[in-house]
Amino acid sequence: MAGEEDTHRNPETLTEEQAERMLAGMNEVIRAGEEMRKLRTEMIKLFAGFGWTQDRIAQLTDMSQPAVSKQVTKYRTGDPLPPTNLSLDQHDEPWLEGRLWGLAEEISEIFYDTARCTRYVHAIARGKKRFTPQNVDELRRLVEEDLMLHQAEMPGSYRNAYDQISRGLDIPSKVTTTTASASVRRALAHQIQRDRLRGDA
Repeated sequence: MAGEEDTHRNPETLTEEQAERMLAGMNEVIRAGEEMRKLRTEMIKLFAGFGWTQDRIAQLTDMSQPAVSKQVTKYRTGDPLPPTNLSLDQHDEPWLEGRLWGLAEEISEIFYDTARCTRYVHAIARGKKRFTPQNVDELRRLVEEDLMLHQAEMPGSYRNAYDQISRGLDIPSKVTTTTASASVRRALAHQIQRDRLRGDA
């Protein structure tokens, strides 16, 4: 028995379960980092399409000017992008998911200690939650709870935004007016939704 206790106290190797738990968190951070680098690269393409200078893009992305120049040159050899529509009123799924994410983040910041969606918003930001149908449904449920819980203190624009997003997600359009990826469209809608809510507050 003493020998067994020593083995438990001073194991010579990790179990597979221990290794899996340790690496799971690392893998999430690495995956999130790779996804964010890819998203930044796609955003450079978008910024170049807006006509922004390479120097300005380098400042915004915290990249060297030669690195930005390499990306911009690569994109300019392809077909020109159609204009990017930044209207909030769009109905494809990634755009609506981005709007939901932006709304949830605003609620989380305003009602940090009591918002039901706070942990979920943090998980999205860290790359631990992805925009699967199940996760989007869960985020919708949490936002609905927060809208009810904080109804008296929350501007009406939050409920109006959620109602528009919810109707759109129930019957999303498959048509977009841009070739931007789903992650780019989510990021754009997320920021535009937050800016709109702050402007309406």
